[in-house]
Amino acid sequence: MTDFWLISVPQDRASSLSLEKLKHTVSKTNLASSFKFSIPELKVGTLDVLLGVSDDLSKLDTQAESVLQRAAKCMAEVIEQSDDKVVGNAQANGVDLVSYVTKFQWDRAKYSTALPLKNLADIIAKQVSQVETEMRSRSAAYNHIKSSLKGFEVKTEGCLQTRMLTDIVKREDLVDSEYLTTLLVVVSKASYAQWENTYESLSEFVVPRSSRKVFEEKEGAIFTVTLFKKAVSDFTANAKKNRFTIREYSFDQNECQKQEMRRLSVDKKEQYGTFVRWLKVNFREVFVAWIHLKVLGVFVESVLRYGLPVSFQTLLLQPDKKHGKKLREQLSSLFGHLDPTAPAIPSKMPDVDLDMPGVSTVAPQDYYSYICFQISVKLFDPN
Repeated sequence: MTDFWLISVPQDRASSLSLEKLKHTVSKTNLASSFKFSIPELKVGTLDVLLGVSDDLSKLDTQAESVLQRAAKCMAEVIEQSDDKVVGNAQANGVDLVSYVTKFQWDRAKYSTALPLKNLADIIAKQVSQVETEMRSRSAAYNHIKSSLKGFEVKTEGCLQTRMLTDIVKREDLVDSEYLTTLLVVVSKASYAQWENTYESLSEFVVPRSSRKVFEEKEGAIFTVTLFKKAVSDFTANAKKNRFTIREYSFDQNECQKQEMRRLSVDKKEQYGTFVRWLKVNFREVFVAWIHLKVLGVFVESVLRYGLPVSFQTLLLQPDKKHGKKLREQLSSLFGHLDPTAPAIPSKMPDVDLDMPGVSTVAPQDYYSYICFQISVKLFDPN
């Protein structure tokens, strides 16, 4: 999993020196790659507003990540290609997700820094909710067409007793006059000789030498037989006694099924293109919004944790997947003085009062002496 850690520490001499030491250490030991990460000046507002926004951001972060994961899963299911090709369709502002995160720049056109934090959170919440609602609707419509077409396809691949005969029986195979009709009979391979020797005697009104094999597979075949209409019931009963299966068939119904399959196939192709384009665009929009949410979260928690005036500095780390624990220990040794009560590698947030100034609920799953937000851009599972 490709993870980033976006950390924040106070803008003081001790923390600045520790941050420079961290950059040098991770580069020298290959614990992680580090990237400069700029957060713009945002409108702070009152403490009550900050606490309220932090709670909103926590819920919105979870919602946005969930929508992203569903969009990624939906894209993988719809495109039906290898993971590499699917990942190639997941971009943000024309670049891959890793590049977008490591070269992040705040989008002032979408999210004006002149707006209060609450307004920025509301804008993102509206974006995410609209995408979530529309994706649910579009996904349901596409999957309905897909499953309907799949249902037809499955029926064309079943056993001879149940499968659709859409592409097997042709109009010229059938006789349908005022007095005569043609029946379709399923005969197992082991019973071919029995059929040939007995079909004319299953009713006295069977047309002699009228049986013809129209389709054959591994287990058996479909034969036609022509007889007088008044003898259908008698012939069917006797055929059943001999373990021959009569298949009901209507050419008009067959044509309707063909037309429905063609219509569904066209609809699926049309919706596929539209849906994939929509997914690409809106995956990008939600991902961009989600990263801005992370930035808002870091800003809010930094103000709550480190106080006013706003004075903090950030660094983006991409840990080596084998050295995450060592990197945590390094961070703790450098910034443990910021909160000596915080464990180096906590399993949960310590018992602190979440209503106290300086403690936010933005990222309650982990608590460190420094602020750390995790960002995962590995949204497509290989399995």
